[in-house]
Amino acid sequence: MHLFSAMFLLVMLAVMPGEALYPRPEEGWEIYSSAQDADGKCICTVVAPAQNMCNRDPRSRQLRQLMEKVQNISQSMEVLDLRTYRDLQYVRNTESLMKVVDGKLKVASENPRSLNPKGFQELKDKVTQLLPLLPVLEQYKTDAKMILRLREEVRNLSLVLMAIQEEMGAYDYEELRQRVLLLETRLHSCMQKLGCGKLTGVSNPITVRASGSRFGSWMTDTMIPSSDNRVWSMDGYFKGRRVLEYRTMNDFMKGQNFVQHLLPHPWAGTGHVVYNGSLYYNKYQSNIIIKYHFRSRSVLVQRSLSGAGYNNTFPYSWGGSSDIDLMADENGLWAVYTTIPNAGNIVISRLEPQSLEVLQTWDTGFPKRSAGESFMICGTLYVTNSHLAGAKIYFAYYTNTSSYEYTDIPFHNQYSHISMMDYNPRERVLYTWNNGHQVLYNVTLFQVIKTSGD
Repeated sequence: MHLFSAMFLLVMLAVMPGEALYPRPEEGWEIYSSAQDADGKCICTVVAPAQNMCNRDPRSRQLRQLMEKVQNISQSMEVLDLRTYRDLQYVRNTESLMKVVDGKLKVASENPRSLNPKGFQELKDKVTQLLPLLPVLEQYKTDAKMILRLREEVRNLSLVLMAIQEEMGAYDYEELRQRVLLLETRLHSCMQKLGCGKLTGVSNPITVRASGSRFGSWMTDTMIPSSDNRVWSMDGYFKGRRVLEYRTMNDFMKGQNFVQHLLPHPWAGTGHVVYNGSLYYNKYQSNIIIKYHFRSRSVLVQRSLSGAGYNNTFPYSWGGSSDIDLMADENGLWAVYTTIPNAGNIVISRLEPQSLEVLQTWDTGFPKRSAGESFMICGTLYVTNSHLAGAKIYFAYYTNTSSYEYTDIPFHNQYSHISMMDYNPRERVLYTWNNGHQVLYNVTLFQVIKTSGD
Protein backbone atom coordinates (compact mmCIF):
# COMPACT_ATOMS: atom_id res chain seq x y z
CA MET A 1 0.00 0.00 0.00
CA HIS A 2 1.46 3.39 -1.00
CA LEU A 3 1.73 6.02 1.68
CA PHE A 4 0.31 8.69 -0.62
CA SER A 5 -2.90 6.72 -1.09
CA ALA A 6 -3.49 6.34 2.62
CA MET A 7 -6.15 8.20 4.58
CA PHE A 8 -4.83 9.93 7.65
CA LEU A 9 -7.02 10.63 10.66
CA LEU A 10 -5.45 13.44 12.60
CA VAL A 11 -6.29 15.04 15.90
CA MET A 12 -4.47 18.34 15.72
CA LEU A 13 -3.52 20.33 18.77
CA ALA A 14 -3.64 23.89 17.49
CA VAL A 15 -1.77 26.35 19.62
CA MET A 16 -0.59 29.92 19.50
CA PRO A 17 2.92 30.66 18.15
CA GLY A 18 5.43 32.96 19.65
CA GLU A 19 5.78 34.33 23.17
CA ALA A 20 3.81 32.42 25.39
CA LEU A 21 5.24 28.89 25.60
CA TYR A 22 2.14 26.92 26.19
CA PRO A 23 2.79 23.16 25.88
CA ARG A 24 5.63 21.45 27.63
CA PRO A 25 8.93 22.04 25.79
CA GLU A 26 9.56 18.33 25.32
CA GLU A 27 6.30 17.74 23.47
CA GLY A 28 6.48 17.09 19.74
CA TRP A 29 4.73 15.15 17.03
CA GLU A 30 3.13 12.15 18.72
CA ILE A 31 1.52 9.13 17.02
CA TYR A 32 -1.00 7.68 19.44
CA SER A 33 -2.18 4.76 17.31
CA SER A 34 -1.63 3.10 13.98
CA ALA A 35 -4.04 0.61 12.44
CA GLN A 36 -6.00 -0.30 9.31
CA ASP A 37 -9.66 0.28 8.60
CA ALA A 38 -12.09 -2.16 6.97
CA ASP A 39 -10.78 -1.19 3.51
CA GLY A 40 -7.19 -1.79 4.49
CA LYS A 41 -6.31 1.89 4.56
CA CYS A 42 -3.84 3.23 7.10
CA ILE A 43 -5.33 5.16 10.01
CA CYS A 44 -3.16 7.26 12.30
CA THR A 45 -3.92 9.49 15.24
CA VAL A 46 -1.42 12.31 15.58
CA VAL A 47 -1.00 15.36 17.81
CA ALA A 48 0.92 18.20 16.19
CA PRO A 49 3.23 20.34 18.31
CA ALA A 50 3.11 24.07 18.82
CA GLN A 51 4.11 26.07 15.76
CA ASN A 52 7.20 27.42 17.52
CA MET A 53 7.95 24.14 19.26
CA CYS A 54 11.47 23.88 17.84
CA ASN A 55 12.41 27.10 19.59
CA ARG A 56 11.52 25.34 22.82
CA ASP A 57 13.61 22.25 22.10
CA PRO A 58 15.26 21.05 25.35
CA ARG A 59 18.72 21.63 23.88
CA SER A 60 17.87 25.19 22.91
CA ARG A 61 16.47 25.78 26.37
CA GLN A 62 19.60 24.29 27.89
CA LEU A 63 21.79 26.55 25.77
CA ARG A 64 19.79 29.59 26.83
CA GLN A 65 20.23 28.59 30.47
CA LEU A 66 23.97 28.20 29.89
CA MET A 67 24.14 31.64 28.29
CA GLU A 68 22.41 33.10 31.34
CA LYS A 69 24.89 31.37 33.62
CA VAL A 70 27.82 32.68 31.57
CA GLN A 71 26.32 36.17 31.77
CA ASN A 72 25.99 35.86 35.55
CA ILE A 73 29.57 34.67 35.83
CA SER A 74 30.73 37.57 33.67
CA GLN A 75 28.91 40.03 35.91
CA SER A 76 30.46 38.46 39.00
CA MET A 77 33.92 38.70 37.40
CA GLU A 78 33.36 42.37 36.57
CA VAL A 79 32.40 43.12 40.18
CA LEU A 80 35.39 41.13 41.41
CA ASP A 81 37.71 42.90 39.00
CA LEU A 82 36.43 46.33 40.00
CA ARG A 83 36.77 45.58 43.71
CA THR A 84 40.25 44.05 43.25
CA TYR A 85 41.42 47.08 41.27
CA ARG A 86 40.11 49.45 43.97
CA ASP A 87 41.68 47.48 46.83
CA LEU A 88 44.96 47.09 44.95
CA GLN A 89 45.19 50.86 44.61
CA TYR A 90 44.70 51.16 48.36
CA VAL A 91 47.43 48.58 49.06
CA ARG A 92 49.82 50.44 46.74
CA ASN A 93 49.09 53.73 48.51
CA THR A 94 49.92 52.16 51.88
CA GLU A 95 53.05 50.42 50.60
CA SER A 96 55.38 53.30 51.50
CA LEU A 97 53.76 53.59 54.91
CA MET A 98 54.34 49.89 55.55
CA LYS A 99 58.04 50.28 54.67
CA VAL A 100 58.36 53.13 57.15
CA VAL A 101 56.71 51.09 59.89
CA ASP A 102 58.87 48.07 59.03
CA GLY A 103 62.03 50.18 59.26
CA LYS A 104 61.10 51.67 62.63
CA LEU A 105 60.25 48.22 64.00
CA LYS A 106 63.66 46.87 62.92
CA VAL A 107 65.45 49.75 64.63
CA ALA A 108 63.37 49.30 67.79
CA SER A 109 64.02 45.56 67.90
CA GLU A 110 67.79 46.02 67.46
CA ASN A 111 68.02 48.88 69.97
CA PRO A 112 64.95 49.09 72.23
CA ARG A 113 66.40 52.13 74.05
CA SER A 114 66.28 54.16 70.86
CA LEU A 115 62.48 54.10 70.95
CA ASN A 116 61.66 57.15 73.08
CA PRO A 117 58.06 58.20 73.95
CA LYS A 118 57.86 60.47 70.91
CA GLY A 119 59.12 57.77 68.58
CA PHE A 120 56.76 55.25 70.14
CA GLN A 121 53.77 57.56 69.56
CA GLU A 122 54.81 58.09 65.90
CA LEU A 123 55.05 54.32 65.38
CA LYS A 124 51.67 53.85 67.04
CA ASP A 125 50.12 56.50 64.74
CA LYS A 126 51.59 54.82 61.65
CA VAL A 127 50.22 51.44 62.71
CA THR A 128 46.80 53.03 63.30
CA GLN A 129 46.88 54.32 59.74
CA LEU A 130 47.41 50.73 58.56
CA LEU A 131 44.39 49.32 60.43
CA PRO A 132 41.93 49.91 57.50
CA LEU A 133 44.07 47.48 55.53
CA LEU A 134 42.76 44.58 57.62
CA PRO A 135 39.21 44.50 56.16
CA VAL A 136 40.72 44.83 52.70
CA LEU A 137 42.83 41.75 53.32
CA GLU A 138 39.75 39.99 54.73
CA GLN A 139 37.86 40.84 51.52
CA TYR A 140 40.71 39.32 49.54
CA LYS A 141 40.14 36.06 51.41
CA THR A 142 36.41 36.17 50.54
CA ASP A 143 37.22 36.94 46.90
CA ALA A 144 39.59 34.01 46.80
CA LYS A 145 36.70 31.73 47.82
CA MET A 146 34.50 33.29 45.12
CA ILE A 147 37.18 32.62 42.53
CA LEU A 148 37.19 28.95 43.53
CA ARG A 149 33.37 28.80 43.15
CA LEU A 150 33.54 30.53 39.76
CA ARG A 151 36.25 28.16 38.63
CA GLU A 152 34.05 25.18 39.59
CA GLU A 153 31.05 26.73 37.82
CA VAL A 154 33.07 27.28 34.63
CA ARG A 155 34.27 23.70 34.78
CA ASN A 156 30.66 22.45 35.07
CA LEU A 157 29.60 24.67 32.17
CA SER A 158 32.40 23.28 30.04
CA LEU A 159 31.28 19.72 30.75
CA VAL A 160 27.66 20.52 29.86
CA LEU A 161 28.68 22.30 26.65
CA MET A 162 30.82 19.34 25.65
CA ALA A 163 27.88 17.00 26.23
CA ILE A 164 25.58 19.20 24.13
CA GLN A 165 28.19 19.39 21.39
CA GLU A 166 28.47 15.59 21.31
CA GLU A 167 24.67 15.31 21.21
CA MET A 168 24.41 17.76 18.34
CA GLY A 169 27.11 16.05 16.41
CA ALA A 170 28.72 17.89 13.54
CA TYR A 171 26.19 20.74 13.42
CA ASP A 172 27.00 23.99 15.16
CA TYR A 173 24.31 25.94 16.96
CA GLU A 174 23.80 28.57 14.25
CA GLU A 175 23.30 25.91 11.58
CA LEU A 176 20.80 24.12 13.80
CA ARG A 177 18.98 27.39 14.46
CA GLN A 178 18.61 28.03 10.73
CA ARG A 179 17.26 24.51 10.26
CA VAL A 180 14.82 25.12 13.10
CA LEU A 181 13.54 28.31 11.45
CA LEU A 182 13.07 26.47 8.16
CA LEU A 183 11.22 23.60 9.83
CA GLU A 184 9.08 26.05 11.78
CA THR A 185 8.05 27.82 8.57
CA ARG A 186 7.18 24.52 6.91
CA LEU A 187 5.24 23.36 9.99
CA HIS A 188 3.26 26.61 10.10
CA SER A 189 2.42 26.22 6.39
CA CYS A 190 1.42 22.60 6.94
CA MET A 191 -0.90 23.46 9.83
CA GLN A 192 -2.62 26.14 7.76
CA LYS A 193 -3.16 23.65 4.90
CA LEU A 194 -4.75 21.16 7.29
CA GLY A 195 -7.83 23.35 7.22
CA CYS A 196 -10.83 23.05 9.46
CA GLY A 197 -11.91 20.56 12.06
CA LYS A 198 -14.39 19.87 14.80
CA LEU A 199 -13.69 21.12 18.31
CA THR A 200 -13.06 18.22 20.68
CA GLY A 201 -11.14 19.77 23.56
CA VAL A 202 -9.94 22.94 25.27
CA SER A 203 -6.68 23.21 27.19
CA ASN A 204 -6.10 24.54 30.67
CA PRO A 205 -6.19 28.36 30.85
CA ILE A 206 -3.04 30.40 30.30
CA THR A 207 -3.26 33.70 32.16
CA VAL A 208 -1.40 36.30 30.11
CA ARG A 209 -2.11 39.36 32.23
CA ALA A 210 -4.39 40.77 34.93
CA SER A 211 -5.48 44.28 33.98
CA GLY A 212 -8.53 46.47 33.61
CA SER A 213 -12.00 46.12 35.06
CA ARG A 214 -14.21 43.06 35.41
CA PHE A 215 -15.50 43.36 31.83
CA GLY A 216 -13.58 43.95 28.61
CA SER A 217 -12.06 42.45 25.50
CA TRP A 218 -8.62 41.94 23.99
CA MET A 219 -7.52 40.51 20.67
CA THR A 220 -4.99 40.21 17.87
CA ASP A 221 -5.71 40.36 14.15
CA THR A 222 -7.82 37.36 13.12
CA MET A 223 -7.08 37.37 9.39
CA ILE A 224 -5.13 34.20 8.61
CA PRO A 225 -2.61 35.56 6.06
CA SER A 226 -1.76 38.49 8.36
CA SER A 227 1.60 38.72 10.10
CA ASP A 228 0.48 41.59 12.31
CA ASN A 229 1.67 41.03 15.89
CA ARG A 230 -0.15 43.96 17.51
CA VAL A 231 -2.46 43.40 20.49
CA TRP A 232 -5.52 45.55 21.25
CA SER A 233 -7.28 45.99 24.56
CA MET A 234 -10.71 47.57 25.23
CA ASP A 235 -11.66 47.93 28.88
CA GLY A 236 -15.34 47.95 29.89
CA TYR A 237 -18.57 47.37 27.96
CA PHE A 238 -20.44 50.65 28.37
CA LYS A 239 -19.82 53.81 26.27
CA GLY A 240 -16.08 53.10 25.90
CA ARG A 241 -14.01 54.86 23.23
CA ARG A 242 -10.40 54.22 24.31
CA VAL A 243 -8.54 51.39 22.53
CA LEU A 244 -4.95 50.56 23.55
CA GLU A 245 -2.70 49.15 20.84
CA TYR A 246 0.43 47.25 21.92
CA ARG A 247 3.28 46.51 19.56
CA THR A 248 3.63 42.85 20.54
CA MET A 249 2.18 40.27 22.91
CA ASN A 250 5.23 40.66 25.12
CA ASP A 251 4.60 44.40 25.34
CA PHE A 252 0.98 43.72 26.29
CA MET A 253 2.10 41.34 29.04
CA LYS A 254 4.40 44.05 30.43
CA GLY A 255 1.95 46.91 29.82
CA GLN A 256 4.45 48.90 27.76
CA ASN A 257 4.96 50.30 24.22
CA PHE A 258 1.36 51.12 23.42
CA VAL A 259 -0.53 53.85 21.61
CA GLN A 260 -4.09 55.00 22.20
CA HIS A 261 -6.94 55.19 19.69
CA LEU A 262 -9.94 57.34 20.58
CA LEU A 263 -12.89 55.99 18.61
CA PRO A 264 -15.22 58.54 16.99
CA HIS A 265 -18.23 56.63 18.35
CA PRO A 266 -18.48 54.75 21.68
CA TRP A 267 -18.92 50.99 21.75
CA ALA A 268 -21.44 48.66 23.36
CA GLY A 269 -20.68 45.19 24.74
CA THR A 270 -17.43 43.26 24.36
CA GLY A 271 -18.08 41.51 21.06
CA HIS A 272 -15.43 43.38 19.08
CA VAL A 273 -13.06 41.82 16.55
CA VAL A 274 -9.95 42.97 14.65
CA TYR A 275 -9.89 41.68 11.08
CA ASN A 276 -7.31 42.70 8.46
CA GLY A 277 -6.17 45.79 10.36
CA SER A 278 -9.65 47.12 11.16
CA LEU A 279 -11.75 47.03 14.31
CA TYR A 280 -15.36 45.92 13.90
CA TYR A 281 -17.61 46.93 16.80
CA ASN A 282 -21.21 47.66 17.81
CA LYS A 283 -22.00 51.36 18.14
CA TYR A 284 -23.43 52.33 21.53
CA GLN A 285 -27.27 52.33 21.80
CA SER A 286 -27.77 51.11 18.23
CA ASN A 287 -27.56 48.00 16.05
CA ILE A 288 -25.01 49.73 13.82
CA ILE A 289 -21.71 47.95 13.10
CA ILE A 290 -18.69 50.22 12.61
CA LYS A 291 -15.49 49.36 10.75
CA TYR A 292 -12.64 51.47 12.14
CA HIS A 293 -9.24 51.35 10.39
CA PHE A 294 -6.35 51.59 12.87
CA ARG A 295 -3.59 52.93 10.62
CA SER A 296 -5.69 55.72 9.07
CA ARG A 297 -7.58 56.27 12.35
CA SER A 298 -10.83 56.63 10.47
CA VAL A 299 -14.22 54.94 10.04
CA LEU A 300 -14.28 53.16 6.69
CA VAL A 301 -17.91 52.02 6.78
CA GLN A 302 -20.86 51.65 9.15
CA ARG A 303 -24.06 49.73 8.57
CA SER A 304 -27.16 48.80 10.53
CA LEU A 305 -27.66 45.09 11.25
CA SER A 306 -31.32 44.93 10.29
CA GLY A 307 -33.65 43.87 13.11
CA ALA A 308 -30.84 43.09 15.56
CA GLY A 309 -31.62 43.77 19.21
CA TYR A 310 -29.41 46.19 21.13
CA ASN A 311 -29.04 47.97 24.48
CA ASN A 312 -29.51 44.77 26.53
CA THR A 313 -32.54 43.56 24.57
CA PHE A 314 -30.97 40.16 23.81
CA PRO A 315 -27.62 39.91 25.68
CA TYR A 316 -25.73 36.85 26.83
CA SER A 317 -26.52 35.65 30.35
CA TRP A 318 -23.94 38.03 31.86
CA GLY A 319 -25.63 41.09 30.33
CA GLY A 320 -23.28 43.97 29.57
CA SER A 321 -24.99 45.14 26.34
CA SER A 322 -23.65 41.98 24.69
CA ASP A 323 -26.49 41.90 22.12
CA ILE A 324 -24.24 41.86 19.03
CA ASP A 325 -21.13 39.68 19.05
CA LEU A 326 -18.74 40.12 16.10
CA MET A 327 -16.19 37.38 15.43
CA ALA A 328 -14.00 35.82 12.76
CA ASP A 329 -12.89 32.31 11.85
CA GLU A 330 -11.37 30.43 8.91
CA ASN A 331 -14.42 31.32 6.79
CA GLY A 332 -14.41 35.08 7.40
CA LEU A 333 -16.38 37.63 9.40
CA TRP A 334 -19.53 36.83 11.41
CA ALA A 335 -22.17 38.53 13.55
CA VAL A 336 -23.98 36.63 16.31
CA TYR A 337 -27.12 38.35 17.60
CA THR A 338 -30.89 37.88 17.73
CA THR A 339 -34.10 39.60 16.65
CA ILE A 340 -37.67 39.86 17.87
CA PRO A 341 -39.02 37.74 14.95
CA ASN A 342 -36.49 35.05 15.99
CA ALA A 343 -37.98 35.10 19.51
CA GLY A 344 -34.61 35.80 21.12
CA ASN A 345 -32.90 32.77 19.56
CA ILE A 346 -29.32 33.15 18.36
CA VAL A 347 -28.97 34.27 14.74
CA ILE A 348 -25.71 33.85 12.82
CA SER A 349 -24.95 36.11 9.85
CA ARG A 350 -21.87 35.97 7.64
CA LEU A 351 -20.75 39.47 6.72
CA GLU A 352 -18.88 40.90 3.75
CA PRO A 353 -15.83 42.58 5.42
CA GLN A 354 -15.66 45.58 3.07
CA SER A 355 -19.32 46.62 2.92
CA LEU A 356 -20.66 44.85 6.05
CA GLU A 357 -23.53 43.47 3.95
CA VAL A 358 -25.15 40.28 5.25
CA LEU A 359 -24.26 37.41 2.91
CA GLN A 360 -26.21 34.60 4.60
CA THR A 361 -28.14 34.05 7.84
CA TRP A 362 -28.96 31.04 10.02
CA ASP A 363 -31.45 30.69 12.90
CA THR A 364 -29.93 28.33 15.45
CA GLY A 365 -33.06 27.97 17.61
CA PHE A 366 -30.93 28.44 20.74
CA PRO A 367 -32.05 31.16 23.23
CA LYS A 368 -29.30 33.78 23.47
CA ARG A 369 -30.07 34.70 27.09
CA SER A 370 -29.25 31.09 28.06
CA ALA A 371 -25.76 31.35 26.56
CA GLY A 372 -22.74 32.42 28.58
CA GLU A 373 -20.61 33.24 25.53
CA SER A 374 -20.06 31.90 22.00
CA PHE A 375 -17.39 31.72 19.30
CA MET A 376 -16.99 30.47 15.71
CA ILE A 377 -14.53 27.82 14.52
CA CYS A 378 -14.57 26.61 10.91
CA GLY A 379 -18.12 27.83 10.31
CA THR A 380 -19.45 26.23 13.50
CA LEU A 381 -20.87 28.26 16.38
CA TYR A 382 -19.93 26.89 19.80
CA VAL A 383 -21.97 28.09 22.80
CA THR A 384 -21.11 27.89 26.51
CA ASN A 385 -23.83 27.14 29.04
CA SER A 386 -22.71 29.82 31.49
CA HIS A 387 -20.26 32.66 32.08
CA LEU A 388 -19.67 31.55 35.68
CA ALA A 389 -17.69 28.74 37.32
CA GLY A 390 -18.46 25.25 36.02
CA ALA A 391 -19.05 26.46 32.46
CA LYS A 392 -18.67 24.12 29.52
CA ILE A 393 -19.23 24.21 25.76
CA TYR A 394 -22.50 22.36 25.32
CA PHE A 395 -24.08 23.48 22.02
CA ALA A 396 -22.75 23.56 18.46
CA TYR A 397 -24.46 24.84 15.33
CA TYR A 398 -23.00 23.82 11.94
CA THR A 399 -23.64 26.41 9.25
CA ASN A 400 -22.45 24.09 6.47
CA THR A 401 -25.32 21.65 7.17
CA SER A 402 -27.71 23.99 9.06
CA SER A 403 -27.80 21.45 11.88
CA TYR A 404 -26.94 21.41 15.56
CA GLU A 405 -25.97 19.09 18.37
CA TYR A 406 -25.47 19.26 22.13
CA THR A 407 -21.86 18.81 23.20
CA ASP A 408 -20.03 18.26 26.48
CA ILE A 409 -16.64 19.97 26.23
CA PRO A 410 -15.41 21.10 29.66
CA PHE A 411 -12.98 23.94 30.23
CA HIS A 412 -11.62 25.52 33.39
CA ASN A 413 -13.27 28.90 34.04
CA GLN A 414 -10.48 29.92 36.41
CA TYR A 415 -11.72 33.36 37.45
CA SER A 416 -15.43 32.57 37.30
CA HIS A 417 -16.78 35.43 35.20
CA ILE A 418 -16.18 35.40 31.43
CA SER A 419 -17.36 38.50 29.57
CA MET A 420 -15.62 37.82 26.25
CA MET A 421 -14.61 34.62 24.48
CA ASP A 422 -13.40 34.63 20.87
CA TYR A 423 -11.48 32.28 18.60
CA ASN A 424 -8.48 33.47 16.58
CA PRO A 425 -8.10 31.33 13.43
CA ARG A 426 -4.61 32.64 12.68
CA GLU A 427 -3.26 31.53 16.05
CA ARG A 428 -5.86 28.82 16.73
CA VAL A 429 -6.50 29.83 20.32
CA LEU A 430 -9.40 31.20 22.34
CA TYR A 431 -9.03 34.73 23.73
CA THR A 432 -11.05 35.40 26.90
CA TRP A 433 -11.57 38.25 29.34
CA ASN A 434 -12.22 36.60 32.67
CA ASN A 435 -12.95 38.83 35.67
CA GLY A 436 -10.22 41.33 34.87
CA HIS A 437 -7.79 38.65 33.62
CA GLN A 438 -6.71 38.16 30.01
CA VAL A 439 -6.61 34.42 29.39
CA LEU A 440 -5.81 32.10 26.47
CA TYR A 441 -6.94 28.54 25.74
CA ASN A 442 -5.46 26.16 23.19
CA VAL A 443 -7.99 24.11 21.23
CA THR A 444 -7.99 20.54 19.94
CA LEU A 445 -9.57 20.04 16.51
CA PHE A 446 -10.59 16.67 15.10
CA GLN A 447 -9.87 16.34 11.38
CA VAL A 448 -10.13 13.78 8.64
CA ILE A 449 -7.65 14.49 5.86
CA LYS A 450 -7.78 12.51 2.62
CA THR A 451 -4.84 12.46 0.24
CA SER A 452 -5.20 12.74 -3.53
CA GLY A 453 -5.00 8.98 -3.94
CA ASP A 454 -8.35 8.35 -2.17
